[in-house]
Amino acid sequence: MRARVRLQLPWKYPLADEGYVTQRAWESAILDACPFHPEGGCGLEKLGSYGRVEPAGARVPRWWCPTQRASISLLPSFLAARLSGTLVGVEEVVAAVETAGGVAQAVDAVHPPDAPGAIGLVCALRSIRRRARAVRAALLAIATLMPERFAGVAPTLASFRAALATGTVLVTLRDVAERHLGALPVPLGFRARARR
Repeated sequence: MRARVRLQLPWKYPLADEGYVTQRAWESAILDACPFHPEGGCGLEKLGSYGRVEPAGARVPRWWCPTQRASISLLPSFLAARLSGTLVGVEEVVAAVETAGGVAQAVDAVHPPDAPGAIGLVCALRSIRRRARAVRAALLAIATLMPERFAGVAPTLASFRAALATGTVLVTLRDVAERHLGALPVPLGFRARARR
C-alpha cells in the first residue's frame, strides 16, 4: 500500500488576506489539472478546504487524486507555508529580530507581555526562533539555488531587501523563486521537514 502524499501548490490570488477572507475565495478556486496526471483521467475531485489560524477565517482549497492517493492544496501567495500567518507577518517578526540584534531582544516588540492574548515568554521565544530559523534557511537556499541573481547576498532580510529593492522580501521571493518552491523550506517553499 502506497503512503498518502500531500502536495501544496502556489496560488497567485490577487487579493491580500482581508479580501481573500471576505470574498471566501477558496470556494471559487479551480485546479486546472492534476499535477500528477496533467493529461487527466485520474478522477481528480474537490476535497473541500482546511482552515488557517491566521488570518482569522482563511481557508485553503484542496483536491484529491484517487489514483495517486494524494491531497493537493492551493496555498494563496500571501500565506506562509506550514507556519501560521502571512508571509508579511513572518517577515515582520524576522525583521524585528534583525533590528533588535537577536531573538531574546525582539520578544517584547513581537509578543508584548501585556498584550491581549499574550502567549508567555517560553512560547514567544519558540515562535520567534522558529520563524527566524525558517526564514534564514529559505534565504540561504535561494542564494544557493539562484547564484546568478543572489551571489554575495547574505541570508538576511536586510540584504535581500537591498538586492531586490523591495520592502516585502518573502512575497517577492515566492514569485522570483517559483520554479524552486518544491525544494525550498518553509515559509516560502513547500518542502516538508524531514521526519525525525
